[in-house]
Parts: sequence; structure tokens; C-alpha cells
Amino acid sequence: AIDPFRPAPVGQGAPVARAGGVPMTAGGVVPELLMTATAAATVFSVMFVVGLGIPLREFRWVWQHPGLVAKGLFSVLIAVPAIALVVTRAFDLPRPAEIGIVLMAIAPGAPVALRRSLGAGGHRSFAPALQILVAMVAVFSMPATIALLNELYGGHASIDPGRLARQVLVAQLVPLGTGMLIRTALPALADWLEPRLARIATTLLVALAILAIADIGLVTVNAGPRVALAIVAVTACALAIGHLMGGPDPATRTSVAISSAARNPGLALLVASINAAPPAITATILAYLLVSALTVLPYVIWRKRAARHGGAAS
Repeated sequence: AIDPFRPAPVGQGAPVARAGGVPMTAGGVVPELLMTATAAATVFSVMFVVGLGIPLREFRWVWQHPGLVAKGLFSVLIAVPAIALVVTRAFDLPRPAEIGIVLMAIAPGAPVALRRSLGAGGHRSFAPALQILVAMVAVFSMPATIALLNELYGGHASIDPGRLARQVLVAQLVPLGTGMLIRTALPALADWLEPRLARIATTLLVALAILAIADIGLVTVNAGPRVALAIVAVTACALAIGHLMGGPDPATRTSVAISSAARNPGLALLVASINAAPPAITATILAYLLVSALTVLPYVIWRKRAARHGGAAS
């Protein structure tokens, strides 16, 4: 069998730089330093602002609903990778494209997913708890899943749980936890900081989106329609299974659906970088990032409208 993570020949690799623990592909039209700095600032500020709005007492609700938490973790960590395997085989994709999509499917806990979930009417107690649990469990689930994929693809890929843990800690748990502690201990300061930092975080998100489209738009186009359709199918199925498993409360449906569909490109690129994956795999991961975000957008709009009307449309 062909090792999908064979070392790339000299001069043909896909060099990456790190943005707050998130590997970013070099060589795009946007200067690497600008993309790295914007990504790091955006991820930190978004998670910090979200934390400022969540007092620790919110998590009492979660401990009273362990079955819902289990279904959410199942959807995010098990159902979505299984869907990706089925869809990529059904579309008969080239091996690098198949591996790139599967890598994204096994990389949960996108940092901006929590903001998107809460903005779409996600449950204010359940959505943050699910995000934190997914990020922590990913440290162990990703190495285990990669070991299983090695058997499937005949590969020799690996990832150190310690490196995953450091990335999750720096990019997500530290800023989120810091914001939550300030909200609990100094609510007046949190009230003053939250609206001001929220405007900054939104501006950074818009700037990052523009830079990402400029930097990886061509990569997405070059991926081809079959790869793009496969990504749309995986994302749509992830939304569907998450929505079904998150019920009956419309707010928890929204939380599980968006958490299931939003995958973490930083973790996927970290695996690809460490294992010297061919450039085509990295290109597929970047294409997934953009196509999946566009696919989730109609669902987010629908859930926002449903939340405004009291969650009647579930």
C-alpha cells in the first residue's frame, strides 16, 4: 500500500508557519507574517470575548444532562469521521483529496465554532461545555483515529498528544477560561470589556475572512468540482446528524449541528505538517475550510431566524 504521508521530495513540500498554534500554509498571495498575526489575534480575541459572556455557573445545567453531552460527543467525534469515509469513497476521489477531507473530519473543535453557534441561537450553557469537552477529548481521539486510518490506508502517520494538547490549550482553553474567570470574579469589568472587545474581534474576523479568501480562493478552485461537492456533502450530513442528535431543544440542536460541521483546520494541518504530507493533501484541507464555511452559512441564517421566533422552527 502507498503511504499517504510519505516524506515529500526536497523542494516539493508544503512549508507551514504557526499562527497561535495554528499552522498556516506559506506561499500564498497574502504575506505569511500578516496571515499569521491576524489568525493568532482573531482566535485569541474571539475565544476571550466568548468567555467574558459565560459565568461558570452556566455549566451546572450541563451536568444534569449527561445523555445529551454523550450524543453531542458521538456526533462530533465518531459520526462525522464515519460520514467522511463513506462520502469520499462514494465520490471516488483521488487519494490525496480523500485523505485531506478525512483529516478535517477527525479534527474537531474549530475555535470560531463556539461564537458561530452562540450567535445562531445555540444553548449558552451547553455550547461552551461541548466546545471545551470536544477540544480536550480531541487530544486523545485524534491519535487513536489516525492509528485506525493507518490500517485503512496502509500509512505510517502519527501525532504526539502533547503537541495537540499545547495547541488546544493556547488557542482555545486559555483565552476562553480567562474570559470566564473574569466574568465570574469581576462581572463589572467583564461588562465593560465585552462590548469593546467584541467589536475588535468582529473586525478581526472580517479581516481574516478577506485574507483567507484572497489566499486560498485559488486553491479551492483548483481542487475541482468533485472535491468541492464531496466537502459540501460531508458538511451537510454533519449538520443533519448533529441537528437530529441535539434535540429536542432547538438551542441544543443548533449547538451540536454547528460543532459537528465546523472542523479545526489547525489540527488537520498540524498532522499534515508533522507527517510531511504531499501538497495536494494540504490543498484539500484549505479547500475544505472555505467550502465548508460557505455550506454552513445557510444553516446559521436559518437557526438565527428560528431563535428570533422563539425556536418554533426546529
